[in-house]
Amino acid sequence: METKTPEDSKTTLTDLVLPGETNPLNNLFGGELLARMDRAASIAARRHSRRIVVTASVNHVAFNKAVPLGSVVTVEAKVSRAFKTSMEIFIDVWIEDRESGRRTKANEAIYTFVAVDDTENPVPIPQIEPQSKLEKERYAAALRRKQLSLVLAGKMNPKEATELKALFE
Repeated sequence: METKTPEDSKTTLTDLVLPGETNPLNNLFGGELLARMDRAASIAARRHSRRIVVTASVNHVAFNKAVPLGSVVTVEAKVSRAFKTSMEIFIDVWIEDRESGRRTKANEAIYTFVAVDDTENPVPIPQIEPQSKLEKERYAAALRRKQLSLVLAGKMNPKEATELKALFE
C-alpha cells in the first residue's frame, strides 16, 4: 500500500455565513460549524483512504473566535496521521476580513474517522508521511492523543503508552 502525504487529503470548503445559520448574537451556530467541519474531514478521510469513511470521534473542538453573520468562512482539513484502519483529521477554520481579505484563524478541531468496506467492517489504509514542520508536529501529537484515549478507555496499560511517558521523562 502506498504512503501518502497530508497534502494528498487536503480539503477546503469556503462559504458565507447566512442569517438562518446564526444565533441571537448573529454569530454562526456551533452546531453548524461542527457540521461543516465534519463534512470537510470526511472528504479528507475519503481522499486519503479511497474508502467509505465514518466518523469515529470528535476528539477536540476549540471555538476560539465567533464567526459573524456575513463572514466568509473557510474550513481546511487534512489527515494528520493514519493508523491501521483509522485516521486523525486536523481541521483549521479561518475567517476572511471583508476589507483586507486577510485570513484569521478562528477555530480548530480534531476528528477521527475509520475506513470501512461495504459491510461496514474496518479496512487497512495507507500510511502518512508528513512533509512540513506543522505536519510533523501534528503527526507526532496524534500518537500521543491516541495513546491517551486508549489509556482513558481502559484499552491500553499506561505503562505501554511510550509516547505519553516520554513527555514526563
